[in-house]
Amino acid sequence: MSGIAVGGIIFAVMLALMVVRVPIGIAMFMCGAGGYLYLTGSTAGLLNSLKNLAYARLSNYDLVVIPLFLLMGQFATHGGLSRALFRFVSAFLGHRKGGIAMASIGACAGFGAICGSSLATAATMGQVALPELRRYGYSGSLATGALAAGGTLGIMIPPSVPLVIYAILTQESIGKLFMAAVLPGIIAMLGYMLVVRIIVAWRPEAGPAGPAVAWAEKARSFVEVLPVLLVFVVVIVGIYGGWANPTEAAAIGAAACGILALVGGMRVKGLVDSAAGTAQATAMIFLVLLGADMLNTALALSQMPGELAAWVKGSGLSPLLVMVMILVIYIFLGCVMDALAMILLTIPIFYPMVMGLDYWGMSQEDKSIWFGILALMVVEIGLVHPPVGMNVYIINRLAKDVPLTETFKGVVPFLMSDALRIALLLYFPIISLYLVHTFKR
Repeated sequence: MSGIAVGGIIFAVMLALMVVRVPIGIAMFMCGAGGYLYLTGSTAGLLNSLKNLAYARLSNYDLVVIPLFLLMGQFATHGGLSRALFRFVSAFLGHRKGGIAMASIGACAGFGAICGSSLATAATMGQVALPELRRYGYSGSLATGALAAGGTLGIMIPPSVPLVIYAILTQESIGKLFMAAVLPGIIAMLGYMLVVRIIVAWRPEAGPAGPAVAWAEKARSFVEVLPVLLVFVVVIVGIYGGWANPTEAAAIGAAACGILALVGGMRVKGLVDSAAGTAQATAMIFLVLLGADMLNTALALSQMPGELAAWVKGSGLSPLLVMVMILVIYIFLGCVMDALAMILLTIPIFYPMVMGLDYWGMSQEDKSIWFGILALMVVEIGLVHPPVGMNVYIINRLAKDVPLTETFKGVVPFLMSDALRIALLLYFPIISLYLVHTFKR
């Protein structure tokens, strides 16, 4: 049996396990272990591999950055920083038609800059912004659609946990990936705001204007949010500028967010909840990492990634068509698994294929960074597109009076914005590489 056939069977069994609601980390681990046994026929070899696999993965110093970024986000969630961000953006945009929805999207982008999790961004900003959107009479579809789409900025705006995982898997620079994500993240935010503007121009009653805010109040809101902006700058510039490695920058960011949260009124319960939330999320991520490592070990033994890369290279298919096919696969995978699992599962397979093809004469490093940002952008779509769309379910759970179908209708215009942004990045890689080249160390 060929490596591609073995790999195909492993994937089919894994998807079947996920359909019966086996957690993704466990499903990957079981299929990887079964594939290893089939390919080697050695139980002792499997046990020895498990011992080495766990130690090699969990002793990786680079992984320390993940719980630190998660803790940073937990402090931001429990410390009231989301309210300061929403008040700041709303003070400048709230008086326009659709302005409260645009402020929600802007606040999601700001919160994503200190959180790194889309689900946390959607849940936190939903609690803050939904009451205001409903108070001013926004339609249910626009209010929930804007928040669900805005929540995806949690992983698009750095720091981003999936980007950290991508960097570790591909041995790429975390700082360069973070810098490369800034412009696409800003374009995503502006694109979502433009969608809101188009919707309210077409249906003015969907997003009434809020009250104007005096300049004194705008200045106060800016002062409140300034420390949050400084944390983002210190973390991103610190990593890319070489002042601190990613772990040190994440530790500084977590400490700063902790201090801001305490000053903002976080009590002992918030501190305990932040620690517990970080521990739970870290344990989940590390379980998925171990499952993915076991699965990728079996796939490596089957030689599926190498065979697939060689087949693609010799097939005569254009590199652009191959990339489009990869992106379509990501969109379908988004129906059944989360962003982290998709990155862990697919990068060992797709990365060698992409690196073996020529895209506009880009260097290997540029191609690696570009593909990472492109993959992240497509992965984020899985958080809002039917039938799963975890962000949609989170926002809909908060907006109990809005039918789920209305929320899914509400995200459709934002998905069109996503499609246009992905096409732009696909044909113009400089969008993601411009800051990396401009501030090259």
